[in-house]
Amino acid sequence: MGHRTFSKLIVRVTIGALALAISAIILSVAILNGFKREIIEKQRGFFGDIVVTKNDLSASYENTPIQLSPENLKQLEALPQVVDIIPFATKAGIMNVDGQVEGVLLKGVDRSYNQQYLQKNIVKGDTLDFSSAGNTQLLISEYLANRLQLDVGDKFIMYFIQDPIRRRPFTIQGIYTTHSEELDKTYVIGSLDLIRRLNDLQENEVGAYQIRITSFDLLESTTQEIDKMLPIELDATNIVQQMPDIFNWLNMLDMNDNIIFVLMVVVAVINMVSSLLISILERSSMIGILKALGYPNGGIRRVFLYGSMYLIGVGLLIGNLIAMSLYVFQTQTHFFKLDPYTYYIHYVPMDIVWYEVVGLNVAIVIIGLLTLFIPAMLISRISPIKTIQFK
Repeated sequence: MGHRTFSKLIVRVTIGALALAISAIILSVAILNGFKREIIEKQRGFFGDIVVTKNDLSASYENTPIQLSPENLKQLEALPQVVDIIPFATKAGIMNVDGQVEGVLLKGVDRSYNQQYLQKNIVKGDTLDFSSAGNTQLLISEYLANRLQLDVGDKFIMYFIQDPIRRRPFTIQGIYTTHSEELDKTYVIGSLDLIRRLNDLQENEVGAYQIRITSFDLLESTTQEIDKMLPIELDATNIVQQMPDIFNWLNMLDMNDNIIFVLMVVVAVINMVSSLLISILERSSMIGILKALGYPNGGIRRVFLYGSMYLIGVGLLIGNLIAMSLYVFQTQTHFFKLDPYTYYIHYVPMDIVWYEVVGLNVAIVIIGLLTLFIPAMLISRISPIKTIQFK
């Protein structure tokens, strides 16, 4: 009775270890995918995928004015992976509100700019309305609004440092938050036409073009393709090149996932091997009798491996159910929170890719069975005479 109880305990521990391993691996991969998706989409939504600028060494916040010819624009728009090409310009300014000042970078866009990304991040007010009053409207971050005590509908003056210094009145149209400290502290969104007038630009001159493509996986190849199509004086760079720190951090997260996978697989394998060894030792008398009756080693080995496969199946089933339940719970409730100014998002994001889940399960099964062949070889060393006589 004691042996059976111990054997049952080992079986339960084995199933529990397998369930823990596969659920931890699936959730870690889902969280990593979620972080990558949210952070990459945040950067893509604000900056686009590829930016076309003047090929110079200027470190100014204001890009040297450029203008793509209609032929160049048609060539770029003809690329199947290009979704849109949006002109914009930036200009440094100083917000002056009741004696408090804050240096910002005004990003000017026009009505061709897709404000869907901004709409998702608006916490108060609305997106820009490119009407007759559009040049005086401004979107500011929640960080700046709190710091300067501004609200939707408030008016203030912004100074632009140039010769001569110019000042313009603005009205707060909306307040957004990206939870990215770099964006929220630096950028305000306004009209491209205003920057054209401030910088004495021609009607079609802009500071740069941001290009959005269909798939982030095509970023590197599309950047190179666009760069070859541009005039020699223009240059195409992508957001990975512009913000290497963020994307290096995301790449480092892959290493954490690999470490978790190795550790969890080691834990699961140790428990599976221990369970199989105990099963073989507890049933050594049965093995001896089967051998004495002429049953081959390979047949006996398969019996024990089939039993181990059953345990693996049960453990994986429970582990997958746990992982999927937590995934659905978190995606529906956002129960597990994060510091948004550290992790760029206020909750733990998850994104499950189903072929990755299938691949992880198959990998666990294959690794487990290959590892179990080693202790299963012990069966061939069991002597029928000794085991039958053993009391």
